[in-house]
Parts: sequence; structure tokens; C-alpha cells
Amino acid sequence: MSKATVPASKPATTGVAHHGVDHSAELGHGNSPAAWTCVIVMLVGALLASIAFVIANTPIFIAGAAIMVIGLIVGYVMRKAGYGVEGSKLKNSGH
Repeated sequence: MSKATVPASKPATTGVAHHGVDHSAELGHGNSPAAWTCVIVMLVGALLASIAFVIANTPIFIAGAAIMVIGLIVGYVMRKAGYGVEGSKLKNSGH
């Protein structure tokens, strides 16, 4: 076993950039109909695939994996249709 000492960790810096990433920017967290639909469809596919995995049913497992891919496609299409974060369909029109 080595007798070398481990240096103490460096104190946290007060800057907002770390490795070139600005951590003060608002992320948005994807709260949009497109994101929610994508996640819900993918969760259904993951549930189906995991049940199929436990019961060792390959065709149902593949169907669950396909549903997860379909969820990604649905989310992308909805985002392009204006239902994503700050999408044109979600902007307040003043009514």
C-alpha cells in the first residue's frame, strides 16, 4: 500500500462557467406537449419491453422497443409542428 498523501480538494469557484459551460442559463426542462407525449409513449414501450423480457417473449420485446422509437419520432414531429418548448402553437396570442 502506498504511503503517498492525497491532496485536499480545491475549493469551489464562484464563477458560473466550468469547462466552457455557462451554468447560469435557464434550461427550460422540456415542459411542452411534445416532450410529455414523447416521454409517455416511450414509457409505455419500455414497460412493454421489460414485461416481455421477464416472460422471455422476443416478438413483444421488439414491439416495445419499436414503440420507444415511435415515441422519439412523435416527439420530434410535434416539436417541428410547433408544440415544443417556445413553439409557435404555444405562444400566447393575447386572447
